Amino acid sequence: MDETNLLLLLSDSNLPTGAFVASSGLESFLKHGFGFAPPLNLTQPQSTTNLKLDTIATFIRDSLATYAPSALPFVSDAHTAVTQLRCAEIDIDQERALRVLCELDGLYECMTLNHVARRASKAQGVALLSLYSKGFSRPPGPAFSYVVPGSSEEAMPRLVDAFKLMVRRGDRDAHGHLPVCWGVLCAALGLSLERTQHLHLYLHARSLLSAAVRLNSIGPYAAQQLLLHVAGAFVDAEIQKCARLRTGVLLVKDGNTQWDETQDGPANTWPLGEILAARHDLQHSRIFNS
Repeated sequence: MDETNLLLLLSDSNLPTGAFVASSGLESFLKHGFGFAPPLNLTQPQSTTNLKLDTIATFIRDSLATYAPSALPFVSDAHTAVTQLRCAEIDIDQERALRVLCELDGLYECMTLNHVARRASKAQGVALLSLYSKGFSRPPGPAFSYVVPGSSEEAMPRLVDAFKLMVRRGDRDAHGHLPVCWGVLCAALGLSLERTQHLHLYLHARSLLSAAVRLNSIGPYAAQQLLLHVAGAFVDAEIQKCARLRTGVLLVKDGNTQWDETQDGPANTWPLGEILAARHDLQHSRIFNS
């Protein structure tokens, strides 16, 4: 399938991916009084509107700066594992791919430091698996039903359905976290790794702006301005820094000894964000579930 067509489909805000359940810590950030952070530009006086824009922009920057190194390695390794099965580049079967995905999922569960983020990640991840099965499968009818036996078009639905079943059953280390499921979805659709990484961070930034609008912190026009003129630069900067990062799961299995987990592995870098996100459920009233 053409990549441009896939990008348009995956970036559609109407896709049922569960993004509206989570603010990624923004609601707690604002409710705990961090809504008036120092502006990005300290050389000019700031109006109340500009201060709100700077606050949201600062939060997006900090959120991306911690989300990219913690999530992109899992997106990349999940994408690689599924692509190997899809393209049959090496001798790999479905069972091995499922073992790798479960190992990645279990590692991400350990690295997610608060229950609120885990809850949101699982809800959105399972929604992505359901989206592939229900939204990107072939339409019913004889005109659409023929699939070449042994092709990737036959193997990918089997893999996704098997992984989703493991998540639903609560099998060990099969949690259905968002970064892992995003890598699975994009690889199953044939989207390149570079596009997969970039779109994942872009959608994270867009979901933060969507949350800011729903929280009435900024308006929809201001959100579009930030998405076009500010968030894109943040996304590009994090891609340059973190696109090479890997979890080490695939590298260790393949006998690669050059990987250094302190330099090339995933990391959480924003303790304040983790604390505020963990306190989300303690708010007296809240709009978002996570």
